[in-house]
Amino acid sequence: MPFTDTNPVAKKRQMQIEAAMTGEERLREAFDMSEFARELAKARIRRDNPSWDESQVAREALRLAFLPAPLPSGLR
Repeated sequence: MPFTDTNPVAKKRQMQIEAAMTGEERLREAFDMSEFARELAKARIRRDNPSWDESQVAREALRLAFLPAPLPSGLR
């Protein structure tokens, strides 16, 4: 059984709301959550690297998404 900290009443209501959504609405919600996660990742990158410009932040976000291990020294 998966662990959850969601109140059972709240979970039931969430499931009711999701069941009433159209496929398009569910897809939009998934896109919104994905965008939010990317923005959180970029905020962390900016915090950890305050001197970086936006192109460096974007590049690091892509690297973390697709190559979570550090880049080989020759590619830095």
